[in-house]
Order: sequence, then structure tokens, then C-alpha cells
Amino acid sequence: MSEHLHIEREPGLLTLRLNRLDKKNALTRAMYSGMAEVLKQAEQDPSVRAVLLTGGESCFTSGNDVADFIQAPPGGLNSEVFQFMLALFDFSKPVVAAVSGPAVGIGTTLLLHCDLVYVSRDALLKMPFVNLGLCPEYGSSLILPRLLGHARAAELLLLGESFSGEQAAAWGIANQALDDGAATLARAREMALRFQQLAPSAVADSKRLMRAPGREELRRVIEEEGALFGQRLRSPEAIEALSAFMQRRAPDFSRFA
Repeated sequence: MSEHLHIEREPGLLTLRLNRLDKKNALTRAMYSGMAEVLKQAEQDPSVRAVLLTGGESCFTSGNDVADFIQAPPGGLNSEVFQFMLALFDFSKPVVAAVSGPAVGIGTTLLLHCDLVYVSRDALLKMPFVNLGLCPEYGSSLILPRLLGHARAAELLLLGESFSGEQAAAWGIANQALDDGAATLARAREMALRFQQLAPSAVADSKRLMRAPGREELRRVIEEEGALFGQRLRSPEAIEALSAFMQRRAPDFSRFA
């Protein structure tokens, strides 16, 4: 288990907290592997009725650890990040997210696979994949145009525009925007604990029915995005963009056709 993941247990609820605040909870391969393992274990544990995913009261996650990605780019569908994606995608129990501060890249796209999402009003969500020479991931290229319409999805995915917690709630990405990180975490925990009082098989069946339409199409898109994302990580555009990020300069794409 990664030292940067903190697990809390109370009756019916497992809280998975990202715990790397000095790096704005940037996600490493070890963290992805640990999160996948936690979800797989929680799936088999009848005492867990719901999972609460949070980064704490001030920061959700700044996305992938760029240095980690440059050192060892994910190897496509067998990578740690993809194993986490599948573990969350296949998780049969409710997942509740509490989001405050930055939620970048997969920090936003994973919310599309949670069941309840609570955000602070000043949360800053962003999917800068194209900005980094990459492509959308985790089904976002399918989900967001259907949820938001093509025009708004294009702003978020092609231009990498950021949006607030209030906008996330207004657009249906989140259930509710709250005043601050403490209120957000408290509300998410309150709602997650409600599943302790509900029939677990009825909850699981209902989640399965809600997710069933288009599920196989979504899985295929996630796999296609994942394969292309791995290829693009090794592309000259991505190498330039990621190098520029590490060197704190603007990328230069002028030589690319």
C-alpha cells in the first residue's frame, strides 16, 4: 500500500484519502496500484457499504505526477492507472467523492464514474490533456459530449478550460456545491453513511441498472482512449509539452504539423 494513501474505516464506510499534500496529491503509479487494491478488497468486504474518496479539505488531486509519468510512461492497458480505472468502473457499491481545491485531469474524469459527487464552490476542475500533447481519457470523450453537449465539452477537452465547483454542480457533474472544503467533506460523509441503512443488494442492483445502458460501449471507449493515451505519451508533442511543464516554460508546438 502506498504511504500516500490513508484508509479510514467506520461502520459501513471506507474512506480512501489521498495523502500527498506537499505535491497537491499528485498521483503516482504506486498510488494508482494502491487505490485499485483498496477497491478490489472493498468489493469483497460485506462490511463496506460505500466508499468515500477524498483528498482532504484543501486539495483533491493535481492529476498525474508528471515526473513519474516521464520516468516510466504507462504501458497501455496493463498500467497501474488503467487497473485503477477498471477497478472503479467495475465497483458495484456506491462511491461518493468529496472534492475541494484542484481536481486536474483524472481528478476530474474519475468523478464521472462516481455515484455521488460533492464539491466546494471554489474547487477548480480541469482536463488539460490536449495542452499536454495527450488525448482525453477514462471515457470522458464519450461521457462529456453527451452530458454537456459538444460545444461545452469541446471547451473543456480541446481547450482544457477550467471550471468551478459551482459550474460542476450546475452542469450535472456534481450533486452539490458547498461553501468550503470542510462542509464538502462533511456533506459527502453524511450522504455516504446513509447507505449503511439501505438494503445492500437493492443498492447494488439499482446501480447496475442505472449504469447498464451503454456500459459496453463506454468500456470500449475507455480502452481505446487508454491505448491512444499511452501512444501519445511517447509522441514528440507530449515530450515537448511535459518537458516544458517540468522546466516551467510554455511549450513550443510551432514545428509540429
